[in-house]
Amino acid sequence: MQKRFIRKSLNNAMIYALAAIVAAMCMLLGISIGSLSIPFSTIIEIFLSHWFGVSPSHPIPDDLVQIVMAIRLPRVVLAFFVGASLSLAGAAFQGMLKNPLADPYTLGVSSGASVGAVLVLFFHWQWAYLGAFTLPTASIIFGLATLFLVLYFAKMADRRMSMETIILTGIIFSSFFSALISLMIALTGEELRQIIGWLLGSVAMRGWNYTLMIVPFFLVGSLLLFMNYRELNAFTFGEEAAAHIGVDVAKRKLVILTSASLLTGAAVAVSGTIGFVGLVVPHMIRLVTGPNHRFLLPLSLLYGGAFLVLADLAARTIISPRELPIGVITSLIGAPLFAFLFIKRTKRKT
Repeated sequence: MQKRFIRKSLNNAMIYALAAIVAAMCMLLGISIGSLSIPFSTIIEIFLSHWFGVSPSHPIPDDLVQIVMAIRLPRVVLAFFVGASLSLAGAAFQGMLKNPLADPYTLGVSSGASVGAVLVLFFHWQWAYLGAFTLPTASIIFGLATLFLVLYFAKMADRRMSMETIILTGIIFSSFFSALISLMIALTGEELRQIIGWLLGSVAMRGWNYTLMIVPFFLVGSLLLFMNYRELNAFTFGEEAAAHIGVDVAKRKLVILTSASLLTGAAVAVSGTIGFVGLVVPHMIRLVTGPNHRFLLPLSLLYGGAFLVLADLAARTIISPRELPIGVITSLIGAPLFAFLFIKRTKRKT
């Protein structure tokens, strides 16, 4: 029995270690490859010198240090956080709704966040003391406001707040906000390129401040989901089954929905709308490791972050020196991949 436990623990440790190594290698690739290729050894020496005061084996030009520390590293770290947030949120929504087609944008929070960002671009808002950070701040505020509105109207329609009611309410708000965005696009002039560019998603030229903006939302949202992985496992059997085994369905549902929506809203606020990350990555991991959220959540975090780092790398190198919106890359990769997985899953059932 003890040997079996040790063997299982070692296997789990190897799974996590492999995911961490893949994520770290993807981040190193994202920093290394670009218009100027930088060897891994030079990147590591820059890190050691900058963070730990270790003298490099040979002099490193200051402009190279600037490229790594001020341009590529914050971009790669931001891409990782955005991908990890969307993937975690997708895993939570899929588990809670018992639907592998659910994604982080199910409740309409992303549409609300997008409305906030588009309003800033459309009206050229500059809030006091925020300056350039007016856009992500407005986006986060509108995203959270949308979550509360969805839950409020869902409770008005159904005091039990069944998942079907919440989803339908989210669809209603998402459709309404999409219409508002379309209206502003139709009325816009020179801001059109900015609005479309933001809606297609990007992590370019954001800097450390945007990364620091998403971190608190990421930490709170991911920690709450990790603390509720047992409840997510119970929800995969349905709300009634979860209630029978002692889960406070209403409370845990609210916590999980809020946590996943926090992750989604913050990700959309700093990068725009990026599709398929939260849909495909958790689904692929679930096919390999099974539906246990104890493994699914941390692996979704690591592989989701790694996936978006690679997608961003492709977006800025495919037609270099021009860049593609990262949302275009994730859709081009994610849509065919998800279609393949969906067909395979459907055939297996029949």
